[in-house]
Amino acid sequence: MYYITIYTSLSSIPFEPVFWCYYSVMDSPFDTQSEDAKLSEMHAREEEDVVQILSEKYGIPYVDLSLKEVDNDALRTIQEAQAREAEAAAFARVAHELSLAIHNPNNPALTKLISDLTGRGFKLKEFLVSKRSLEKAFARYSDLSLATESKAGIFTVAPATLAKLTRQNGTHAAFGAELDTAAAAKSLDHVSYVFEVILAGAFALRASDIHFEPETEKTRLRLRVDGLLTDIHFFDPKTYHQLNSRIKLLSGVKLNVANRAQDGRFSVAREDGQVEMRVSFIPGNYGESIVLRILDPKATKVSYKELGIHPKLLARLETEIRRSNGMLLTTGPTGSGKTTTLYSFLREIHSPEIKIITIEDPIEYHLDGIVQTQVAGTKYTFAEGLKSIVRQDPDIIMVGEIRDGETADIAIQAALTGHFVFSTLHTNDAAGTFPRLCDLGADPKSFGSAVTVSMAQRLVRTLDPDKKKERPLTDAEKKMIANVFEPLADKTLIPEKIETVWEPSPANEEETGYKGRIGLYEAIFMNDELATLLRDNPPANEIAKLAAKQGYLMMAQDGILKALAGVTSLSEVAATIDLPQ
Repeated sequence: MYYITIYTSLSSIPFEPVFWCYYSVMDSPFDTQSEDAKLSEMHAREEEDVVQILSEKYGIPYVDLSLKEVDNDALRTIQEAQAREAEAAAFARVAHELSLAIHNPNNPALTKLISDLTGRGFKLKEFLVSKRSLEKAFARYSDLSLATESKAGIFTVAPATLAKLTRQNGTHAAFGAELDTAAAAKSLDHVSYVFEVILAGAFALRASDIHFEPETEKTRLRLRVDGLLTDIHFFDPKTYHQLNSRIKLLSGVKLNVANRAQDGRFSVAREDGQVEMRVSFIPGNYGESIVLRILDPKATKVSYKELGIHPKLLARLETEIRRSNGMLLTTGPTGSGKTTTLYSFLREIHSPEIKIITIEDPIEYHLDGIVQTQVAGTKYTFAEGLKSIVRQDPDIIMVGEIRDGETADIAIQAALTGHFVFSTLHTNDAAGTFPRLCDLGADPKSFGSAVTVSMAQRLVRTLDPDKKKERPLTDAEKKMIANVFEPLADKTLIPEKIETVWEPSPANEEETGYKGRIGLYEAIFMNDELATLLRDNPPANEIAKLAAKQGYLMMAQDGILKALAGVTSLSEVAATIDLPQ
């Protein structure tokens, strides 16, 4: 068989540049399938060569889409019918910058398409492609049904798909099996489906965080459920790289930055409403570590009466949060539920007659009827924001966190001048609030007039009612419990019978026997005796001794009561807070 390639002159090419004629003389049998494959490969290679020559003629950069991933988020910016008519397709998108693959620059429909895209605010980067490249992009349109929409700021999935996965992924094993199936799919859009499965599984397991942790030859996926991390799956480097790019695009961070930390956020549309995702990227030895924090707005709808606050403390707080001026500070480590507690208070006291303004870093939950602002680096700090907020005539101010002396001073001044201030601090207990404020440079003489409540909290896992069992206390445990309750002024809060506690009784190895979490709380209320003591900046242990006289439970006492009542286990309380030996 002989092949003769016939080219017309370059200037006469109407944009189907390569023509082929085949003449054959059949002398003897041979492998026609192999020869056809070679011919096809030669055809494709020479077509790309000609398009490269034409790219110089038209002054348009050349690209071969067979060597690039076509981004679904870019592809969605143009309807398939419009793309085929214009012989063009979008294949990459970063924010409002769109890469457009063009096969025929002289197509009249292309001018209309470009005008439409620029009118929508896109900045276009045009590339010349072969017919074969363009067909690869067009083929991707058939794969877009798995995710109805995915763009910077929001990830929307078909409700039926998400509902199906949520129903199925009730266990870690089922979740892992579903991920295996999704990762093995041959669909060009399988990364979107993998990400859908990850989100659906996280929702089904009630996870608070999703962790991607690259290692030497794989990337570990872990979920934090009820405060504990659990291994779920391992991804190969290629799949993780694609997931990394997808999450970066959704989060609105820079795709080409991998050597420094970045923070972003996006929303996930579910059938029952949107869920906010806060995303953190940090560089590591084997790639970027990614953590997605799930901020379910349902958390803010929880009543303060459902948080686990003891009835006696709750009754006092109901009065304190309605003061016309003062300050309530809640303390605890990251992830101890401080923000949820403050939001539940804001929801309780919010009404059309009062104005509430918050300054947060970042805004975690959006509340209707409340003005929420977010710090922005050095341009709009907590201190600067507080100065501006005071001029907005608010009744209630919430400061996400008091981190420095200037913020502490302004917050205290606001509390002294007719505003009620809610805020958080990082300390171990309620008594440590005041030494911490002093360390930040606040004047201890102002504490008696400004700070009305100091709270501390932790979260403990609650026992699954169907998977727990009662057991008798040991002598050592009885002695420890007696030591914990000994300083309590109000002895009526101590149960009459202290003989048994409850512990988890899971049905299999995968179960923990716990389901959900509840808070342990303590609070100190300002009075004349405490205000006098604080003037001399006493240590936290002296403050705690005086606070014990107020008759409210400390965290250890609150935890013991919940363990005796079967709400949680004694071992869970001991793992969360220090109990005496």
